Amino acid sequence: MRHFGSLTASDAATLFERPPEEFDRDSGRELLSVALGATLYMPGDRPALAADIAKQATAGVTSVVVCLEDAVPDDRVAEAEDIVVATLRDLHAGRPSDLPLLFVRVRTPEQIPALVDRLGPAVALLDGFVLPKFTAAGGIAFLAALDDAERRRADDLRGTRLLAMPVIESGAVLYSETRVDELARLGAVLNRERERVLAVRLGATDLCALYGLRRTADFSIYDVKVVGDLIADVVNVLGRVDGSGFTVTGPVWEYYGHAERLFKPQLRRTPFEEHDEAELRGRLVSRAIDGLIREVQLDRANGLVGKTAIHPSHVAIINAMSVVSAEEYHDALDIAGTARPGGVMASGSGDRMNEIRPHTAWARRTLLRARVFGVAAPDVSFVDLLASSLSR
Repeated sequence: MRHFGSLTASDAATLFERPPEEFDRDSGRELLSVALGATLYMPGDRPALAADIAKQATAGVTSVVVCLEDAVPDDRVAEAEDIVVATLRDLHAGRPSDLPLLFVRVRTPEQIPALVDRLGPAVALLDGFVLPKFTAAGGIAFLAALDDAERRRADDLRGTRLLAMPVIESGAVLYSETRVDELARLGAVLNRERERVLAVRLGATDLCALYGLRRTADFSIYDVKVVGDLIADVVNVLGRVDGSGFTVTGPVWEYYGHAERLFKPQLRRTPFEEHDEAELRGRLVSRAIDGLIREVQLDRANGLVGKTAIHPSHVAIINAMSVVSAEEYHDALDIAGTARPGGVMASGSGDRMNEIRPHTAWARRTLLRARVFGVAAPDVSFVDLLASSLSR
């Protein structure tokens, strides 16, 4: 797989100073967690699920979660399970070479070995499971179920581990009187399964539901303080870069249509006018995508990597916003390539200070992102990347 793989060679050469690298299931957990990018959720009860997965892969989606939990009505779970099993079997029989990373979001731990048993050899297509409402107490059963499933289908998996993406979305972690203890216990549980945990996801919709809240298109999740404060604490405990942390992904942006707005759009006109893309700005604003763009930037500023997507139109935008700018890349190279321990230097453009010791972890994360999303050419802005991505 490769992000922006649908670009022509000419377009890629124009847009990128360094094009994205290919990656696959064997690329290593650290790189793979960054490469997830926009992870597209699909309801498991779609009759044409196999065709939908193949279609989105062609459109540039590189990670898909097939959902058997909240996206499926309670009375259709058994039907959705049948569809998921049949879909993976069909895809396995066809052996397509361009499938995205595939995960299934289950409801209960018992579903994991049951689905794996039904899949048989087709389990080899499955990269892992998304574990909903993951708590320190309840999460142990999910992780044990993954162990059980691997033992059952060891021959089909051929030594490949089923990866886990736990979702933080419970009251135990949101409520202030239990948060500190719950996060510490979560960290201990996840650390014991470090090689299995690909990323920690945030269930913002369920978290808001605990207080009867739903943000409008005018606000980011960080404006919903009860959830925004939790995100900061999750990153504080589970997102550290000292070797004890995990990749924490950004929560979903719910809007993709023509939402009613009270406040001014959050995209400046100038960058779009300078690149002759004023019409593109209008389309983004009309669909509340300016809010998504702002939230992606806030995600990164707050230590989150990648984002849950519930609509295909969000994928290209999230991934385009993940491309590393030429200035970021060369700053990161300068910092990472400095042999002396500490000190400061001016950036190549002469308008920023690069301080070696405190910026080293940032540089390392930036270079990792550059590998999978590429480095924009010096004269290419996010407007060019958005325009190119959305034209396909």
